[in-house]
Amino acid sequence: MIDLERHSRHILLPQVGADGQKRISESRVLCVGAGGLGSPVIQYLAAAGIGHLTIVDDDNVELSNLQRQVIHRSSDVGMPKAESAKHFVSNLDPNISVESKVVRLNEENAESLFEGHDLVIDGTDNIPTRYLIDDTCYKMGITWIYGSVYRFEGQVSVFNLNGGPIYRDLFPDAPPDELIPSCSEAGVLGVLPGLIGCIQASEAIKVILGIGNPLSGKLLIYDTLESSQRILNFGTPISEQVEVPSPSAKEMMFNSIDSAEAIAKMNDGWEPYFIDVRSQNEWEQARISKAVYLCPHDEILSALEQIPKNKEILVHCRSGMRSQLAIMQLIEAGYDGSKMYNLSGGILDWAETNPEGIIQG
Repeated sequence: MIDLERHSRHILLPQVGADGQKRISESRVLCVGAGGLGSPVIQYLAAAGIGHLTIVDDDNVELSNLQRQVIHRSSDVGMPKAESAKHFVSNLDPNISVESKVVRLNEENAESLFEGHDLVIDGTDNIPTRYLIDDTCYKMGITWIYGSVYRFEGQVSVFNLNGGPIYRDLFPDAPPDELIPSCSEAGVLGVLPGLIGCIQASEAIKVILGIGNPLSGKLLIYDTLESSQRILNFGTPISEQVEVPSPSAKEMMFNSIDSAEAIAKMNDGWEPYFIDVRSQNEWEQARISKAVYLCPHDEILSALEQIPKNKEILVHCRSGMRSQLAIMQLIEAGYDGSKMYNLSGGILDWAETNPEGIIQG
């Protein structure tokens, strides 16, 4: 039974109406993580009247979480986040069926946890878990909503929607987990997870209702310092890849190469245009002797006149993620993806492989 008074503002919308609200109330959503991203996702999906929420998180609430994980309170410190989130949802709307799972998502339990859900939402803060979510959702035919935050920048996308692109189409290779700093290591603007999580919740409702244009095959990047956002297009629908015997989207998009391979190729005469897309401050602290610095990754389109189209291009950042985004923008600008190489592991891997090739200061 729909609570007409509670959801009257939704029902007034012609794109939603009573039928749409009924669809929301019948949906089953699983949120992996009840932290910075999971908090606004859980808060707004519960407020929207999602019929069932499963919350998966094995962490406990800590005082430092309260800067951004807004569904938890000081009195919840020490409590499992999944349980704290469950209490929040029940207090907000006791009509919602909510289940807490105080476990860590892994290869052994992923399928059993995801089974019976219409949608999975990523509220995690580590790369390997996202690949596990992607692989499991692809195998089970479940759409999932991706979100990530780093300092002042956030990203959102929708994967595996109606056979659309998956996470591996956007990021074919994962850098080692230890090379990706967490919020506790790199810091994060407290309001940023709220912004990104709200966008994730919005995308989830759009997918459930079948309205608007979800971010399938699109990566939204939001910069809080510049109050700007941009959308990168990527990928080819999986159904098209199956029907046509051609290379997959991840093979066609760009190449990935590690430091050992790149150094060996260079020793054999390979001369790519080697770009560093970290910040100016990072470049000044330490840099690869063979690389040139033009601008940060999010300003790469301002340097197109200096980037040749007739050469192979090798791009690097700290660990290999920002360089992937820079390459995506170059491909959008007309560069040939087959000539683009992302240095997986970035300068951190290069320093470990070839320390004498690093210039300090």
